[in-house]
Amino acid sequence: MYQNDYQKFSASPPPSAPPYTSSQPAMSTGIPSSSAGNLEPGTEVPWSTGLCDCFSDVTNCCITCWCPAVTFGQIAEIVDKGTVSCLTSGAIYAALSYSTGCGCLFSCLYRTKMRKQLMLKESPCEDCLVHLCCESCSLCQEYRELTRRGFDLSLGWDGNMERQNRGVAMAPVVERGMQR
Repeated sequence: MYQNDYQKFSASPPPSAPPYTSSQPAMSTGIPSSSAGNLEPGTEVPWSTGLCDCFSDVTNCCITCWCPAVTFGQIAEIVDKGTVSCLTSGAIYAALSYSTGCGCLFSCLYRTKMRKQLMLKESPCEDCLVHLCCESCSLCQEYRELTRRGFDLSLGWDGNMERQNRGVAMAPVVERGMQR
């Protein structure tokens, strides 16, 4: 059922397929697209990977387990569309995590924000509960979702926008007007 729902609402490869690579930069709109083109406004789509699929990206899994502030910072910069830097978000998360042990309360807010932006279903349970019980797994899932939607989190927001706009032709430069 999960596989069919995902294929129904998304033009990206199913979770079991290897990631699609192209010579052209991927569009980083983050808006879910439907292969049938009949996605109703407000329709929520399933996550592209499961919560416990952490080992499908071993590098990110290791970084998230040993230093979750790095992964959170990268996610937050994309979700905030570059208004807050990766370093700032990661530092706030780290300070909250190490001083109170409740960094998950901060990161669950970003899961909710990301879910609303990308029109994702709230699954397997409420966002705060997912982060409270499975902080590392939830950060890995969010990272994978953004990656599958065409974002390269290592580039940050500005780098992704530059990559997306590379193919857009610039307006020609007009030299001075008519001369006699």
